Amino acid sequence: MGKTTVSAILAAKLRALHIDIATLVKSEQMTKGYDKKRQTAIADTNKLAQKVQQIISKTSKTLIIDGHYSTDIVPKNQVTRVFALRCHPEELRNRMNARGFQGPKIKENLAAEILDVCLADAVANVGEDKVCEIDTTHLSADATANQIVSILRGRKRCAVRIVDWLGRLEGEGSLDQYLKDF
Repeated sequence: MGKTTVSAILAAKLRALHIDIATLVKSEQMTKGYDKKRQTAIADTNKLAQKVQQIISKTSKTLIIDGHYSTDIVPKNQVTRVFALRCHPEELRNRMNARGFQGPKIKENLAAEILDVCLADAVANVGEDKVCEIDTTHLSADATANQIVSILRGRKRCAVRIVDWLGRLEGEGSLDQYLKDF
């Protein structure tokens, strides 16, 4: 279960338009190069931001924009909510292994999860009042989408700082196993 799966389910539940940033970058060839070390394309965020603005201007539907740097390409005043989907690093590693990710990509994602990188970026870009954090460790994609719908409809509270993997792993004495190669 990942953010794209959750976003697709959420879009269906809300009858919204789902924009998968990674797919958009590939389909529209909006890259600036390739990072061999991380084995990933480098998105041209300026072109991407322009394309997303075109999509926003042409639709009256609610948009679900899915991607790690979506808050970097959509202006704060156009953002209603950001959902930071969090996952215990051990479960995240298992999910990434199951999807065929390897080495540096997994390490980078684990470090980012432990250090709250995406959450911190979202808060910095759109403000804490628009960011909702959800621990997806033990949730299915459908259950995660249902929690998001509950927050959007006011039945559940939006909150940040609900998980602290850094503190938890440090307390358990297992932090070093995740960060030892950095």
